Order: sequence, then C-alpha cells, then structure tokens
Amino acid sequence: MATPIPLPALSPTMKEGKILKWLKNEGDKVSSGEAIAEVETDKSNLEVEAYDDGVLLKIVVAAGEMAAVGAPIAVLGAKGETVDLASLAPATPAAVPAPPAGAPRPAESPAAAPPRAAAPPALPAAPARAPAPVVPLRPPAAAGGDGRLRASPLARKMAQEAGVDLGAVHGSGPRGRIVKRDVQAAMSGPRAPVFVPGVRPEPDIVPLSSMRKVIAQRMAEVKPGVPHFYLSIEVDMEAVVAVREEAKAAEVKVSVNDFILKAAALALHRVPKVNVSLQGDRILQFHTADVGIAVAIEDGLITPVVRDADQKSIGQLAAEARELAERARRKALRPEEYSGGSVTVSNLGMYGVDAFIAVINPPQASILAVGTVAERVVARGGQPVVRKTMTMTFSGDHRVGDGALGAQYLQEVKELLEHPVRLLF
Repeated sequence: MATPIPLPALSPTMKEGKILKWLKNEGDKVSSGEAIAEVETDKSNLEVEAYDDGVLLKIVVAAGEMAAVGAPIAVLGAKGETVDLASLAPATPAAVPAPPAGAPRPAESPAAAPPRAAAPPALPAAPARAPAPVVPLRPPAAAGGDGRLRASPLARKMAQEAGVDLGAVHGSGPRGRIVKRDVQAAMSGPRAPVFVPGVRPEPDIVPLSSMRKVIAQRMAEVKPGVPHFYLSIEVDMEAVVAVREEAKAAEVKVSVNDFILKAAALALHRVPKVNVSLQGDRILQFHTADVGIAVAIEDGLITPVVRDADQKSIGQLAAEARELAERARRKALRPEEYSGGSVTVSNLGMYGVDAFIAVINPPQASILAVGTVAERVVARGGQPVVRKTMTMTFSGDHRVGDGALGAQYLQEVKELLEHPVRLLF
C-alpha cells in the first residue's frame, strides 16, 4: 500500500522546511532508516530518513520548495503501485464550536484580566517529559556496522508518535533490532534524556514558591514574555591577556572568549541558583554546566552548546568552540548541539563594541553579553593607570532570579577571569 512520507520536525522549533535536494529518485529502492532527502530547517541542514522499506513512487515536494511539518513530501510503496495525490492532502482541523448565547466569553487580551496562578500539580517520582518529535539521527544504540539505527517500521512509528528517543532504547530483536515491545517498555518507564550524550545527572524539579510565583506573574505583566533584568560589571583582563599571549607563543590556539566560557561554566557551580530553567510552575535545577555560544550566521543567530564546559580544559573548549562555530556557519549542526544549555555567552568584542545588552535565549534563564578588551584609564591605589579591561552585562529572567543573585554570579565570573590560573586546573 502506498504510504506518504511526512516532513518530520527536525528541530524543536521547526514549523516548515525547505527541500534542498533529493538523495533518491522516483523509482529507487529505499530501505528503512536510509536518508532520502536533505532539508533546510530553521537552524541547520539535516537529512530525512525513510521509516519503511519500499520504492520511492512519487516526489511530492520538489527540491527548492517549502513544506510544512507533517505535510507529505513523497510517497513510498511497492513497485508499480498507483499514487493518488488527492488522498495525500492533510485533514482539515475540526472547527471549534461557538459558545452558546449568554455563556461567559474568554478574555480577548492578556490585559483584560490577569490569569490566576493554578495550583502546581503533584510532582512525579521522576521528571515527566512532554512528548517531543523524534529527530532521525543515527545514535549508537542498536546500530549495525554501517552506523544505521536498526528498528522495525512499527517501532519507529510508535517512537515518533510517543516522543521516545530510539537512541536510548535497547533492542531485543535479531541483531539488536528495536521492536514493538522495546518501545512499549520505554514508554512505560522513565524517559531517558533526549539529545544528551553519555550518562549525565538529571536536573531536579523544584516547584515555584508562592512568593516566586507572584513575582513571576507581576514581572510578566510589566514586561510580557521573558521579563529581563540587567547588570553590568567591569573586569580587569590583564592576567587573561598575559596567559593568552604565553599560549600563543607556545602555538596553542586559545581566545579570550575561551577563558570567558570556562569562567561562565565554573561560576554556575559557585552560584547554582543561576543554573536553572523555568518550565511552567516548576524550575529545573541543573547539575551540569552547559554553555551556549552565540554565533552570527548569514540568516541570523544560532547558539551551539558546549556540554560540561566546566570539566574541559581551556584548550579543549577552544577546539570544540571553533568546531561548533564553523559547522554552525555551514548549517551543519545536529539538533542536540544547539538545544538546552544553562547560560549563553554572546561576545561582540571583536567588533569593537564596548558594552551591550543581550536577549535571553529561552528556555535558558540568563545570558552574558561581553564587550571588547581595551586599554582604559582606571583608578588603582588612588592613582590613574592604564589597564586592559572589559565590560560584561548579565541579562537574567526576573521570574526565577533577582538582581542580587545575578550580581553574585557576575562577581564570581569576574573573580575567575581576574585570577585565570584558577581556570587552568
């Protein structure tokens, strides 16, 4: 039976995608898990895989054209089958019935009546994860010698509908193939974290206190969306510049930004209340220090994330940051490489910008805006001296933190940068 191949959501924020090129032609045989097309998403360029074996009967969306997530882009079936394009049209959503006369009408705008905070639901024994689209990558679990994930078509379909990450599922079928019972077992048990390599601690789920809940509501009324607060601090960068010059003399490629990334990561452990994310009426308290790097690309901005930045040396951070930034500019990042993160560092110092205010990248709760390192006249011991300094501006989510908390974090980052030997060990 001919089956349409829908465009999957290849990133958490993807609504539509552009078919860059087809890797298979009409009439070609296709195997389950085999890449059939390359798609441009809102973040990067990724491959779409087939979820069944068969013949590519019809290409519905040609290369260069756009398609909405869930819309059919091709048809798979048996050789010689007839394709009815009319039957591929997505179903029209059912109309919402109008409320009966005299029934109370919902508020037409947020300003009409502030919403009342709902009582938080009982916390589950393990963090509950909302179903998310399965990204067709090639994780290590149940992979064959060719690196392809081995799973039955039914298991793939079930996983996609339930938001189960097949890369974290143990296959019990022939040669480790993932089958129906494996997906069912994964659905009934606690979900493994999606897009997280290796074994990493789960964040704690902390309910918002009554005071914090009221603060979050009031701040959102004054400044809708994510209510920001801003703090700036000046950092003496003489010691960092000296260490970097020594590294350059030893032919070690490191930048000032690499020291800032490491300091931002270590400071998260010193001020753990900054290492959070707001999720509805709950706060996720992270135990890992994952730092995003704002990278300017042709179409805008993307934020690749360096995982466990606190545990890596400056040299490792430098190499990983360069590699992520280079692939970001080529739109070659995988979704797990720009998802999540605890805090982002946005550096415009290379453009000669002294200071600026950055906008938080949700669901993160903070971002660090970094200006240029330049010689400035400052007071030392009551005397004017010339020092290499830098301005950092912290933007925080006022729903989960306040100025005093942000100030503590800035002070820790400043302390680490002014004594960079602490970043080296």
